[in-house]
Amino acid sequence: MLEVPAQPTPAPREAEAAALLAATVADPWGLVAPSVYDTARLVSLAPWLDGHRERLGYLVKEQNQDGSWGAPDGYGLVPTLSAVEALLTELARTDSGAPHPPHDDLAAACAGGLGALQDGLLAGPVPDTIGVEFVAPSLLADINTRLAALTEQAPGKLGAWSGTTLTSPAPDLDGALLAGVREMTEQAPLPEKLWHTLEAITRDGTRGARPHEGAPPHNGSVGCSPAATAAWLGASPDPAAPGVAYLRDVQARFGGPVPSITPIVYFEQAWVLNSLAASGLRYEAPAALLDSLEAGLTDEGIAAAPGLPSDSDDTAAVLFALAQHGRTHRPDSLMHFRRDGYFSCFGVERTPSTSTNAHILEALGHHVTVRPDDAGRYGAEIRMISDWLLDNQLPDGSWMDKWHASPYYATACCALALAEFGGPSARAAVDRAAAWALETQRADGSWGRWQGTTEETAYMVQLLMRTRTPGSPGTVARSAARGCDALLAHDDPASYPGLWHDKDIYAPVTVIRAARLAALALGGAESAASGGA
Repeated sequence: MLEVPAQPTPAPREAEAAALLAATVADPWGLVAPSVYDTARLVSLAPWLDGHRERLGYLVKEQNQDGSWGAPDGYGLVPTLSAVEALLTELARTDSGAPHPPHDDLAAACAGGLGALQDGLLAGPVPDTIGVEFVAPSLLADINTRLAALTEQAPGKLGAWSGTTLTSPAPDLDGALLAGVREMTEQAPLPEKLWHTLEAITRDGTRGARPHEGAPPHNGSVGCSPAATAAWLGASPDPAAPGVAYLRDVQARFGGPVPSITPIVYFEQAWVLNSLAASGLRYEAPAALLDSLEAGLTDEGIAAAPGLPSDSDDTAAVLFALAQHGRTHRPDSLMHFRRDGYFSCFGVERTPSTSTNAHILEALGHHVTVRPDDAGRYGAEIRMISDWLLDNQLPDGSWMDKWHASPYYATACCALALAEFGGPSARAAVDRAAAWALETQRADGSWGRWQGTTEETAYMVQLLMRTRTPGSPGTVARSAARGCDALLAHDDPASYPGLWHDKDIYAPVTVIRAARLAALALGGAESAASGGA
């Protein structure tokens, strides 16, 4: 009888990688944690939707002690504006039935939010989140309209705000850009890049035919945004209208609350694959995953998901992911985004992205490594991006980026790309980045802008292990080991904080899990050897 050798049992981390890949294949949405901003927009725009009471409860539960919603350093502005406007709208309704939470709780939360806005949030800073120049002034105007109609008999402390007008000195909140876009949509359809912020650009939730003509639903969603989709549908949509099923499905995933962007399928697939490719783990990339990414590629690149415009960040990440798993495509689609000295994310944008250029450097650099005959075709761009990234490094050794609140994400992206493809001239910059990582590690071994987080810690462990700064191997190993110990000590995917820029900041849960797994795989030996020291 023929004896078939037993297959080796996968190591725990390799089994985790396989499970992560299987979950990514099975999920057509991509997993994003709920957002205060979009959840509040559905309270305001779609009270007819299942889960309305749960969304109100979520807003009350997520409020900070100071009355704001969201993160520090100005990141509370947009979610607080959104929550306050939603609560004012809900309290003004006369046909909403018995509220849950009670009116007094909603009024107290709303008054707290108004206080947080007046006491500091409206004075700035205003982070460069997506569409803030449209979202913030639109919400501010709507809040002032509600306050003008508010009576002194409003419940709780809310009556004291009757007739108040909120203002802001911040240039992004003056409404000039919003007024210009609204005027433009009277004459022409809304450009594709702005579909994601339709709810801010329309004037009353049903804002006329022109914006709607320019933002057709794709698989039910408008711009992969629950808020934009709700605005497109209007106050009393046909139950069979495109978008109703999308919103019902999205809110059902979290029992009422919704994320700021969904689906994010191509983004999630590419980032997961690239994290695992860097991990050193043995795994098999599912053909369905690679097929999905290849099917989404066009001559103009690829988007984060169907229904969004193509961008160079997702295009670079997808090309890199495919190439690392045996499916090489010539990266000509990236050339549409080449500008004078760097690559843009979109055809038109206000600010360039360091992490995007780092991802393009990886895609181009890897391509000419496996296809050296193309070195002459893309060599100038590789040198151009390297120089631009070096010029944009901050004096302390870090980088910042417009797609992420944390310098740890941008620094990891830039340092790792430069270490691999930036050549000898980039070595000093990579060493400065590693030194900054060592200097900013927290006492518990974690890293984080506001607090130690799984995501930011994972990025720094990867940076230290993959760049291997010369001259201090013991220091680097101990730091990475402490980081791994922090990753092992606490990990709760349900509580990952938002750090990625959308209209609100969000947490792409599966992407973060993959980054953590890669960090543990890269630094696991050092962690085991450290004994937690």
